[in-house]
Amino acid sequence: MSTPLDPKHRSRVLTEGPGRAPARAYLKGIGYDDEALSKPIIGVASTWIETMPCNFHLRALSAKVKEGIRAAGGTPMELNTIAISDGITMGTEGMRTSLVSREVIADSIELVSRGHMFDGIVALSGCDKTIPGTVMALARVNVPSVMLYGGSIPPGSFRGQDVTIQDVFEAVGTHAAGNMSDEDLAELESVASPGAGACGGQFTANTMAMAFEVMGISPIASAMVPAQEPSKAEVAFEAGRLVMDVLSRGQLPSDIITKKSIENAIAAIAMSGGSTNGVLHLLALAHEAGIELDIDDFDRISESTPLLCDLKPGGNFVAVDLYKAGGVPLVLSRLKESGLLHEDQPTVTGGTVGEHAAQATETEGQRVVRPLSDPLKTTGGLAILRGNLAPDGCVVKLSGHERRHHVGPARVFEGEEEAMQAVEQGGIIQPGDVVVIRNEGPAGGPGMREMLGVTAALVGIGLGDSVALLTDGRFSGATHGFMAGHVAPEAARGGPIAAVADGDEITIDVDARRLDVALSEAEITERVAAYVSPVRENLPVVLEKYAKQVRSAAVGAVTH
Repeated sequence: MSTPLDPKHRSRVLTEGPGRAPARAYLKGIGYDDEALSKPIIGVASTWIETMPCNFHLRALSAKVKEGIRAAGGTPMELNTIAISDGITMGTEGMRTSLVSREVIADSIELVSRGHMFDGIVALSGCDKTIPGTVMALARVNVPSVMLYGGSIPPGSFRGQDVTIQDVFEAVGTHAAGNMSDEDLAELESVASPGAGACGGQFTANTMAMAFEVMGISPIASAMVPAQEPSKAEVAFEAGRLVMDVLSRGQLPSDIITKKSIENAIAAIAMSGGSTNGVLHLLALAHEAGIELDIDDFDRISESTPLLCDLKPGGNFVAVDLYKAGGVPLVLSRLKESGLLHEDQPTVTGGTVGEHAAQATETEGQRVVRPLSDPLKTTGGLAILRGNLAPDGCVVKLSGHERRHHVGPARVFEGEEEAMQAVEQGGIIQPGDVVVIRNEGPAGGPGMREMLGVTAALVGIGLGDSVALLTDGRFSGATHGFMAGHVAPEAARGGPIAAVADGDEITIDVDARRLDVALSEAEITERVAAYVSPVRENLPVVLEKYAKQVRSAAVGAVTH
């Protein structure tokens, strides 16, 4: 429960008393006067960067957040941290840094917040890892806080059709197969990402933004306001005002991030057909918050949650359409109606999620969020499988296709580049195959790269509906098809995926919740013992440290 706090409960020790004259002198020299230093100090943790559209506009939003903080009686101090674009680094060595960045984001915000004794925090996120990274930091520091998502990009227009970055990734495969010209590909890439904002589909960014709004750490009705919508500036201003109210109420992230609120977030991911990365990130957040959460909790909740949101990559609509239909509150309303919502969970607004669900409005005639009576599927968008190939579990995405069972011969690749080369060469991967990409796990990668380049290219060359794919790496939120990711333990840590050889029969059975290879336990043990993961020479220092510290994907790939 929230209890009243001294508004300067942390910063007094930094700014008050004769002994703090040197600290005040430093701060006065850059514009903070006695009045400013007498007020609560609020950290504004931005993930602004110029390397991608997702976070490109956050500097302007930070300015509006600071205006809101000042208007409500606080003193903002802005800080910045890093961000890595999954989409831009996809298919390169740079992609190994993406998941690592989540930990660095959390560490850096925690360090500055503890070092400078902030009384409260507003964290601004945009791209995939900045969203969980900021919230992990808020859970660690545990001072009154708000997370604000920068919003998503509108779709582009290609010859009269709406397109997203997903279309460009798939066009690479189409081009490689000789079915798209250089000129057409160049034209598509020039229009598919029109300005600032995160990817528009229910890929990882929008999945996590929805999850944290449902969880209550982001203001209700804020996440789906598009990045380029004029009202986004007002949303940012109000987030600044709101954190001062959260501070006055003494509400902490630990009041909001609970087992029940995480279960609400999982249900939202399942109902929206969201990214499998949600499993990884919510497991990590639960770890930070000291909450017991098991990978099988995702399966239990998804199995009882209908898939209602017709969103890309498996559906027809994007985040801008969801915003127009009613936004995240409309999803909350459906969760409430289905009896799946823990309605009593608090939010940063001061109301409960149940109260916000009851206040949701639905645009007449919208087709983005189906009624309960007409679901896309009766169960949610993901499943957790185990078996002799994944004793610690793996994640399968079920939205966007109808396949639940596949038996086929393995085509094994020791990394993403080798698999991509096979796709582009043609003739190596055949209909019915199970593509196995290993040594891409958290430690073996290191960095657990996403396989969007490969999966999109398979779609582009016409094999998306006939092959299956499994990996100890990750899939992008933009991936669709019959894919099993996060296979644990990973090959580099002695997982059974290391035992698979070309031609071995693999069975993916969603209904039985099994992922198996047709080998005896003795044969698996013998092959794993003989297997040696490829050595990655001259690893960058940051990746070497990460590989030594990171834990299994089954517990969120945390580093402590």
